[in-house]
Amino acid sequence: MIATAAAIATALLALALLLAGFRLLRGPTVADRVLALDTCYVNALALIVVLGVRRGDASSFEVAIVIALLGFVGTVCFAKYLLRGDVIE
Repeated sequence: MIATAAAIATALLALALLLAGFRLLRGPTVADRVLALDTCYVNALALIVVLGVRRGDASSFEVAIVIALLGFVGTVCFAKYLLRGDVIE
């Protein structure tokens, strides 16, 4: 049961990552692209966790934590750049 659910989740997360990548390339505004990039981070994070569950590999969860941290910091930097025009004050 877990293997079937993980296979379905992998396929759906890959599709979501593909659609978010399309929005990243095609977004009409910069805010849409930042949001699509954040969605790509979240989808990649979930995909790594699901693949770790499928393989039974505990080290993939550590990689997921690093990607979550980088995604959060990147989103905050992009948002600050959009609001103020620079990242460092």
